[in-house]
Amino acid sequence: MNRSYRYYDLILGAFVAVLLCSNLIGPAKVVQFDLPLLGPTDFGAGNIFFPLSYIFGDILTEVYGYALARRVIWSGFAAMAFATVMTWVVLAMPASPDEPFSAQLQPALVLCFGGGWRIALGSILAFCVGDFVNSYVLARLKVMTQGRHAWMRFIGSTVVGQGVDSLIFYPLAFLGIWSLPTLLAVMAANWAFKVLVEVVMTPLTYVICERLKRSEGVDAYDEGTDFNPFSLKS
Repeated sequence: MNRSYRYYDLILGAFVAVLLCSNLIGPAKVVQFDLPLLGPTDFGAGNIFFPLSYIFGDILTEVYGYALARRVIWSGFAAMAFATVMTWVVLAMPASPDEPFSAQLQPALVLCFGGGWRIALGSILAFCVGDFVNSYVLARLKVMTQGRHAWMRFIGSTVVGQGVDSLIFYPLAFLGIWSLPTLLAVMAANWAFKVLVEVVMTPLTYVICERLKRSEGVDAYDEGTDFNPFSLKS
């Protein structure tokens, strides 16, 4: 990072918090909403909050640029990987027989946090690839449009990024477990819901970006940026 910013670290922390909570707390519960045209529709609760991570990603790329957004994505990846390993280790350790609720607690922890390796791998890989695609598309669109049509950049990058996320996560996690029609239906419904959240939140995203640009004195354009996702250069 070539200079310090007042709010960059706060956005990084918020991004990682949303990401971890969405992937650790959210999958434990399936919710159902009666949606117009679709009727009763099931969602993993985490999907209601996970799109916020893409909104933070949009803000980071739009204001600070791809290179600094890339560092945040890798921070999120490291946090998710650590949380996954820690969860497996904690669940595998024997419970103390002196703990009065151990007989009830261990099965409850396994039920809530003991997702299979396919779900864990799918979550981490889908997040990482999807977020990099989202940031890359937004950064390139900003240069192509010369900073105009922010709404198009936010929504367009989310359509592509969330699409890639869904295409990676659901087959990795559930192919062979769910029937193919169910898999495709859930994938499409969740992708559409996440894009809808982005559309609804776009005016707020625009306001936050404009205020951050004025406060931080930065409005990054990724002209000549190295888009290598494995670099940590800022």
